[in-house]
Amino acid sequence: MSKKRIGILTSGGDCAGLNAAIRAVTRRAIDGYDWEVVGIRNGTLGLISEPVEAEILDKQTFGGILLRQGGTFLGASTKGNPFAFKMPDGQVKDRSAEFVAGFKSLNLDGLIGIGGDGSMKILNRLCELGDIPFIGIPKTIDNDVACTEFTIGFTTAVNVAVDALDRLLPTAASHHRVMVLEVMGRDAGHIALHAGIAGGADVILVPEIPHDMEMVAEKIRQVYEGEQRTHALVVVSEAIKTPEGKKVMHANEEGKMNYGGVGHVIGDQIAQLTGADTRVTVLGHLQRGGTPAMRDRVIASAFGVSAVDLMAQGKTNRMVAWQHREVVDVALDDVVTRYNNIDVAGTMVHTARGLGICLGD
Repeated sequence: MSKKRIGILTSGGDCAGLNAAIRAVTRRAIDGYDWEVVGIRNGTLGLISEPVEAEILDKQTFGGILLRQGGTFLGASTKGNPFAFKMPDGQVKDRSAEFVAGFKSLNLDGLIGIGGDGSMKILNRLCELGDIPFIGIPKTIDNDVACTEFTIGFTTAVNVAVDALDRLLPTAASHHRVMVLEVMGRDAGHIALHAGIAGGADVILVPEIPHDMEMVAEKIRQVYEGEQRTHALVVVSEAIKTPEGKKVMHANEEGKMNYGGVGHVIGDQIAQLTGADTRVTVLGHLQRGGTPAMRDRVIASAFGVSAVDLMAQGKTNRMVAWQHREVVDVALDDVVTRYNNIDVAGTMVHTARGLGICLGD
């Protein structure tokens, strides 16, 4: 019998911990089952390229360096949905059949895809189309994939934001300023909420909780007058709305709308309403890079091992997930039809309120 071969790819935006997951998949497949592992480059683009962009992975591929590196050495892409692929002439083409053909050309027996909620939806459709056995591994700094408590990359992104708050506090205190930190998070405020609690923020604004700038201003006044403190920290998620009810977004070169800049709007409002000297820092893509945090490495490793085990059991079209301090598997149909935003009645919001943090309401 020929040796079983599985493919692995990283799809969507990068984050810290992806290489740890690829490493875990490779080591488990080789040591546990004597399989071959094929790394597919640049996400779904690798399988619709001519020729297909792929390489055999082995334990020598990794050494000790990649476990510690951010990003993904296989490459990833947020462009090129095969179902609606924008061609150089501007036309949109369905290239999903090319994805299936590329997969089959590699003589693979299954595919493991590491991606966020958007990637999971696309990969699930593609694999259903081609009858491809598929296992998903959740990753995104936003932590917004359904059915899992943590995704790969989230902890590192929060750590970066907390480090920024730790660095902003001394200069805020020195110059008697309000420091506003804008963090990523798309439509979920997990990064802002976790970082704000860990970093001692006075105000945290997230898209799940509508905010009133008068409430924010009142909190700043309370800090300055009631607590006799001459500085304050404010954390805002990039997806919150302006006082006029609009999201701050900008079109990129392809016309796709991206978040960014609402921190400056909030900073201006705070300055106008309170008279406080206010400065704004936008972290942006700094949250995606850097050395993976311990938890991201551990969860990525656990996800990778479990994904291979599921493939070996023939239990496919599933996603591995972290629930109650262990790895479980869930149906992809449950993942792609739901969204994991902040539970406004949950522990984290309750903790923030209990600490006296203003959430804008």
